[in-house]
Amino acid sequence: MVPFVEKKKLHKTPQALRIIIAGGGTGGHLFPGIAIAQEFMARNPNSNVLFVGTGKPFETSILSELGFKHAKITAAGIKGRGTAKQALSIAKIPKGIFESIMILKRFKPDLVIGVGGYAAGPLVTGAWLLGIRIALHEQNILMGITNRILSRLADRIFISFENTPLELNGRKVHLTGNPVRKEILQRNGNQKVSTVASFGKQRPFTILIIGGSQGARGINLAVMETAEYIREKDAFFFIHQTGVQDETMVKTAYQRCGIAGKVQAFFVDMARQYQQADLVICRAGATTVAEITAIGKGVVFIPFPFAADNHQVLNARTLTNAAAAEMILEKDLSGRVLADKIEYFASNPEALSQMAARAKDFGRPHAAAMIVDKCYNLIESRF
Repeated sequence: MVPFVEKKKLHKTPQALRIIIAGGGTGGHLFPGIAIAQEFMARNPNSNVLFVGTGKPFETSILSELGFKHAKITAAGIKGRGTAKQALSIAKIPKGIFESIMILKRFKPDLVIGVGGYAAGPLVTGAWLLGIRIALHEQNILMGITNRILSRLADRIFISFENTPLELNGRKVHLTGNPVRKEILQRNGNQKVSTVASFGKQRPFTILIIGGSQGARGINLAVMETAEYIREKDAFFFIHQTGVQDETMVKTAYQRCGIAGKVQAFFVDMARQYQQADLVICRAGATTVAEITAIGKGVVFIPFPFAADNHQVLNARTLTNAAAAEMILEKDLSGRVLADKIEYFASNPEALSQMAARAKDFGRPHAAAMIVDKCYNLIESRF
């Protein structure tokens, strides 16, 4: 009898795709798009990803550094602007759609993915007019105005929060979470939340302050005041992303108070900053929430008070309701309040570890992989 020999399964490389990712403008929209693009390239390095936005220096510099191609279209925001500016923004729409159609015809994508931000509007509209498959990703608990408008045109909609209210065809809506960049997941992947107990004797308690990609004046001013209230200054180290306008002011404040720290307008290597942090103080934008939960960090959220539909408070409340984060509303923020919070967690490492562990329970580190899986299914015409 001939012995049975099991044949090895051959893992077929997914097909190379041509993908356009539209939107961006801020880190909250851009970074999830980058995470999705990284996943497509990991599946097949011969894939071709093009980012389309309005050409803001922030997004072009980040994309160029990561090696992604990008193109520029004409677009401007509408919500929250005066009547005259809204009229100018609306007047730009036809030009933006025409530019988008030209890009789409040249690039010939298999799929267009809108990641929010007003730049996604003309490009996704152009894709719909040309019959190109469309997917949208919504980062926040409440869908932004651009994605709300475009949702009727989309073949798939990927959401980040389970309780996102939608009035759409349920078959095309998928809960995936908010994608996090590979470098953040990889660098922080082996970190245990219990390691926060090592500060004190071996090293200072490290606080990471991030106010979004542009910084946050309200947080910067409060932290400057906080530095004066901190009692054992040698026991703390601050890593502070300030935005361009406040960098010098914040550096000077730390030096005056005798607080050790690293202050920069913007950190390109956020993975390293997260890894060093014991406690994070930040806004509650969806991408920051996704990063915090994916790696498991203790966090004090200070939501941006003027966010559309108050969505940052709602984002944060998802965690605070489960004791997975703390929140201070900006109207209640002061140097004394923040100093008390920092000193409490520095003195109670177990409470900080428990909060970080609960935060990690909310993480969806495989969000990008799930989105790319469903995009392949869509392109292969499997609903």
